[in-house]
Order: sequence, then C-alpha cells, then structure tokens
Amino acid sequence: MFNVINDFYHATAKQIINRQFSLANILHNIYSHADKLENISPHIIKQKCNLLIEYWQQQKTEELLATVSELEPLAQNYLQYYETIIEFLSDFVRNYAPYISQAGVNSSPKLTMGAEIQAVLTVIAKIHRKTDSENTQLDLSHTDLRGANLKQANLEWANLYYVNLAGANLSQANLSGAILSAANLCGANLSGANLSGAILSAANLSQANLTGANLYQANLYLANLHQASLDDAILNGANLRQAKFLEK
Repeated sequence: MFNVINDFYHATAKQIINRQFSLANILHNIYSHADKLENISPHIIKQKCNLLIEYWQQQKTEELLATVSELEPLAQNYLQYYETIIEFLSDFVRNYAPYISQAGVNSSPKLTMGAEIQAVLTVIAKIHRKTDSENTQLDLSHTDLRGANLKQANLEWANLYYVNLAGANLSQANLSGAILSAANLCGANLSGANLSGAILSAANLSQANLTGANLYQANLYLANLHQASLDDAILNGANLRQAKFLEK
C-alpha cells in the first residue's frame, strides 16, 4: 500500500505545480489510508509542506487555506509528523511575516492580518504542544503579527522574542513560560491569559488588557505597563523591578 501511495503522490506532484491538480485532493487521498500513514516517509510530508510555498507565490489563497487545514489532523493524530509540520509552519510565518521597523509600521499602520498567515497561525495554535526537546521549540521570534487572532491559543514555552503583537487578540491564551522579551503587545487583549513564568522583560504592554491574567512569577523587568488594565490580574511572585506604569 505504501508503494501505491508513494507512486500516486509523485505522479501527481508535477500536476500540482502545473495547476492541474489540487494538493488538498492528494492529502485527502493519502489521509483516507489512515491505517498506513505510519509508513509514509517524513521526506514526503516535507514535500507536501513545501508546496504551500508554491501556492503562496502564485497567490492561490483558496488552495493554500485548504492545504493548511489538511496538515492539522496529520500533526495532531500522528506524532511522527508533528516536528516536521510545526517546524515548516513556523518557518513559513517567519519568512512571510518578518518583523518590520517602526518606520515601516508608521507607513503601514493597519492591524489587519492576512488570511494566509492567520490560517497558518490558527493551525500552529491548535497543534502546538510543549516538548522536552529544544529542537522542537515553537519559534515565532522577529515576526510581524499585528492584529492576529490567537484567542485561546496554546503558545506554551514558545519563543516570541521581539514579536510585534500590537492589537492582537490573545485572550485566554496559554503563554506559560513563553519568551516575550522586547515584544510589542501594545493594545493587545490578554484578558484571562496564562502568562505564568513568562519572560516579558522590556516588553511593551502599554494599553494592553491584562484583566484576570495570570502573571505568577512572570518577569516584567523594564516592561512598559502604561495604561495597561491589571484588574484581577495575578501578580504573585512577579518581577516588576523598574517596570514602567507611568508615561515619561
């Protein structure tokens, strides 16, 4: 059965690039043989992932969105594919939503997240799980995720260093142990979020909604909390040394 699936994939891969066949159809065909999925080479999974870039470059949004949604059950139900898929999706976000300078933000101030990046983030937020391996840490550092919808997202222990999440919806998200140093969370909705043990040193949390957030033992050294809402927030053991509550 593996040889049949393998031959089918390779025979149609060229047709995909030539816009003659949908990758979603191939994934559906392979996924229908769920009892044989454990035999598929990780190399083939990587090839499927890389075809997303073809769609992106050709601006074929509908096909890209369908393909991203097909990757979710593969990552959730077959752990042997998780590392390959999460690594690819996070690389995709870093490559196509890179951090931009403040000058660039000023020239493009809107907070609307592109449908493709939002779809990838949604899948990442659903399939991400904490692992003991440093090689599988979710890395979304140095990205521009302004206005992203990450409500109830699982971003535990994620690397979000220098990420721009201004205006993002992170309500009830799990950010426990996450690295958010120098992150821009200005105006972000973090109500009910779990930020226990998170590193928020030098983060910009001005005007952020932290109502009911869990900041137990969080590191807020030099963080900007000007006009942030901290009603009912848990601050036990938090490091607030030199945190800024007033505008200077």
